[in-house]
Amino acid sequence: MTTTLQHSADFDFSTVLQAGDHVMWPQGTGEPTGLSGRLVRSAPDLPPMTLVLGMVTSPTLREIRGDTIDFLCLNGAAETRRAVAASKGRVIPAHVSAIPELIRSRRIPVDVALIRVRPVENSYMFSLGVMVDFVHEMIASARVVIAEIDERLPLTAQDALISADSITHLTIADGPEPSLPDPVPSDNDRALAARVAELIPDRATIQLGVGGLPVAVCAALKDHRDLGLHSGVIPDAAVDLMQSGAITNAHKGIDQGVTVTGGLFGSRRLFDFAHDNDAIALRRATYTHSARVLAQIDRLHTINSAVEMDLSGQINSEIAGTRYVGAVGGQVDYVRGGRLSEGGRSIIAMASATPDLKHSKIVASLRGKPVTTARSDVDLVVTEYGVADLWGLDLHARAKALIAVAHPDFREALERDFAGQA
Repeated sequence: MTTTLQHSADFDFSTVLQAGDHVMWPQGTGEPTGLSGRLVRSAPDLPPMTLVLGMVTSPTLREIRGDTIDFLCLNGAAETRRAVAASKGRVIPAHVSAIPELIRSRRIPVDVALIRVRPVENSYMFSLGVMVDFVHEMIASARVVIAEIDERLPLTAQDALISADSITHLTIADGPEPSLPDPVPSDNDRALAARVAELIPDRATIQLGVGGLPVAVCAALKDHRDLGLHSGVIPDAAVDLMQSGAITNAHKGIDQGVTVTGGLFGSRRLFDFAHDNDAIALRRATYTHSARVLAQIDRLHTINSAVEMDLSGQINSEIAGTRYVGAVGGQVDYVRGGRLSEGGRSIIAMASATPDLKHSKIVASLRGKPVTTARSDVDLVVTEYGVADLWGLDLHARAKALIAVAHPDFREALERDFAGQA
């Protein structure tokens, strides 16, 4: 590891980058914006490279100029959509649970890893602070690991800890702090959340995604008691539930008293709460998304969403219209995990129609769109008009149940389309 520290904005990537290298940094709040910004601004003067991207939420990709960067994407949400469009859809459809092994085996190659770290006092260790998911695999696979020291990171332990020996170059962070304040839930989000909350008993363990709906679900669960939390990422809104005592993690079956997550997808409020807090454990995707682990959690209720669903229960969570907007991600891992858990359920919560009310999100057919989650895995489906319990239903009964929770403006057309299919 180099010992002379320079600012990230001054790092000379030409000294480490080789033609054809694959460069990766952590998702969302884990992005080292000083290094990533320096890299993309320097790209016209560097050898051709491929950026391997999960969900990018910063404006970094907007600064790319020239044609020396290619993209390989694990996600199509937020700013990563730019990379998907630029690469003409070079997206790897992979469950989160599969990504660590794909990186280890170099089926997803990583040659250069860019990370954020905070020194652990009186130790030869660093903390990754806010994002762990598959960062360990990135580091182990990379020829070069460039870290920026960022004292703004919370000090977190467990799988967030890495050895100083794993870093080849250290810099001082000088980019903006990546932050994801909770969005304001829509009226539809709140209506959906109210129905979701009715399905979750006290002492259940919940899993949340990102966006307005999870924020609304947290608000709707404020009067619940002794909930647990095990999730790929958690938002700021989870702090309210932990501080109020709604989340105690006292009845999870494993990880008693501890919220488990792969990443902190929030703002200063969440980061400060997680700092040196033994009640929050950052764990790798090999743990957060493991079927073996999820099956050990008592009453796990997983909450996910969809772009659209057909009348048999097939879910598309990747493409809206002609745009790639999502990912396979962890949805299937958690849908299956909810059913594996003793007393658990899987909940798909989705608006019945697009915001302009021009299109139903429950459709007769996906018409060639990807099937992110198979109909054989789908359990409970929630819209603002009710709950469709699809578990064990035949195809005819499934269609009837889904039409009953579709937007009223589209039910008659769905009935006709289904009759034509039968």
